[in-house]
Amino acid sequence: MVHVEPAHLVELALRNTPPTDDDAEALRHVERCDRCRDELRMMTRVVTAARSAELVDLQTAPPERVWQRITQVLSRESAPPRPPPRALGRSANRKLLVALALAVAAGAVVAGGVARHMLRRNV
Repeated sequence: MVHVEPAHLVELALRNTPPTDDDAEALRHVERCDRCRDELRMMTRVVTAARSAELVDLQTAPPERVWQRITQVLSRESAPPRPPPRALGRSANRKLLVALALAVAAGAVVAGGVARHMLRRNV
């Protein structure tokens, strides 16, 4: 059985574009496939949570010394450290949070698939 690609499941969960024929075919598969249905459900939950997140949900910025150390390590020069990046706006924070959440979800899907594959090979 050919499953829906994880990237396509992410796109279905995001619902950012009008549905295509490929989307309709993928959704038909999802209706019949427990694995793909569970993965789409998980990704949809992550998207919903990320879209409903508020700025108060985000962690505070790290201390100045963290940015200084990062700059030193990356530059490997004796130049003075750069100032920390300026804070992102609300919209940019939300987009960043959604992107990070989706990356985590995609990573979980891939890791789950690899783990299932490895378990099947060892059985």
